[in-house]
Amino acid sequence: MMDADDGLRDLYQEVIFDHNRSPRNFHALDDATHRADGHNPLCGDQLTVYARMQDGVVEEVSFIGHGCAISKASASLMTEAVRGMKIDEVDALFKNIHAMLTEAHPDCDLGKLEVLSGVREFPSRVKCATLAWHTLHNAITQAQDIAVTE
Repeated sequence: MMDADDGLRDLYQEVIFDHNRSPRNFHALDDATHRADGHNPLCGDQLTVYARMQDGVVEEVSFIGHGCAISKASASLMTEAVRGMKIDEVDALFKNIHAMLTEAHPDCDLGKLEVLSGVREFPSRVKCATLAWHTLHNAITQAQDIAVTE
């Protein structure tokens, strides 16, 4: 008999594998108004996040790069989740994702992003899962430095 934890673990693995094999929004965005580079020296993940912003809203977002399955899947899930959000909503979502991965589950519904909670079982992989989020934050705030997870 499979318990709820086994079911969540299977779902986590299935979603991570799917988004790694077929990442959504995996392309350079030619008309991007914002972009940033990210690097996880521990794992070797490198990516660039592109965003087209208008009136403080993420109209379009994409990424390119290479990395482990968790890094790529997290970036893919992120691009689906933040489209149409205002900068402050993206920032709040990033904080909730980071809390879910490092502390305790936040008191909100993260929808499909809940599958990333499985990463918490592997503390050394949390940086892989948060790299795209740090990079997006740098892009939309127009920070000039490379986003790193160290």
